[in-house]
Amino acid sequence: MADTPSKEPRLAPVAPSSRPVSEALLNDKWDRAISSAVIRGSLGLSFGVVFSVLLFKRRRWPALVGLGFGLGRAYEEADVAFKNGPTRSGTDGMRLVRS
Repeated sequence: MADTPSKEPRLAPVAPSSRPVSEALLNDKWDRAISSAVIRGSLGLSFGVVFSVLLFKRRRWPALVGLGFGLGRAYEEADVAFKNGPTRSGTDGMRLVRS
């Protein structure tokens, strides 16, 4: 049985991405910024809708304010991520002291 050729096609190895590292980092930052905007915006909108129904007699402005807070927070995080260089994993939220 070892002499019979297998009928499964052989797959060629996938070449690593030819994009530069800086472009990959920028793409990761954009992915994180967009996903954060979607998540935080929808959470803010949902909290606004809940408060609108419970406290404000179904007005529109609490939902819009919640959406604005969520998108503003996502924008702030993305701004910090784009202005700062790449962070080392495991050091988020930790203070680095150089001696």
